[in-house]
Amino acid sequence: MPPAAGVYTNFFEDFQVGQVFKHPLGRTINEADNTWFTLLTMNTHQAHFNADYASRTEFGQILVNSGLSVAIILGISVSDISQNAIANLSWSDIQLTHPVFIGDTLYAQSTVTAVRPSGSRPHAGIVSVHTDGLNQHGDVCVSWERTAMIARRKSPQAAWQNPSPKGEPTHE
Repeated sequence: MPPAAGVYTNFFEDFQVGQVFKHPLGRTINEADNTWFTLLTMNTHQAHFNADYASRTEFGQILVNSGLSVAIILGISVSDISQNAIANLSWSDIQLTHPVFIGDTLYAQSTVTAVRPSGSRPHAGIVSVHTDGLNQHGDVCVSWERTAMIARRKSPQAAWQNPSPKGEPTHE
């Protein structure tokens, strides 16, 4: 069954254990991204915003805030994994395995680890994935386990469409 008009990503029925998603977008982190995120989250560790301080650490340069790395990898995965999510249910085992620096480009891939119908919502299912965030060199910088409740094709959420301008005919 093709997706509903305006829907362009996976529903619960589309997931299979072992399925691998190499998410299509990458994101280069610049200094402003890191500085603004660090300020927004009130992270006062100078390794994230003070170049002089950071130059004296074992890394010799500013470190990207790990919360930003996690947020970017999560965002990169949304188009394949959770665009049709009803809710994120859990994240676990977050691992920060390689530093991320200004100028690094992050990519992500996710592997489906479990799929089951929801016991409480017949219009949804539960999907678990393992996600790796990699830099441009292929180093895994961050990883985690994530579980989300995903809408089924026949859910009320799947029927939603972007509005059309008043008076404009719909093209279905």
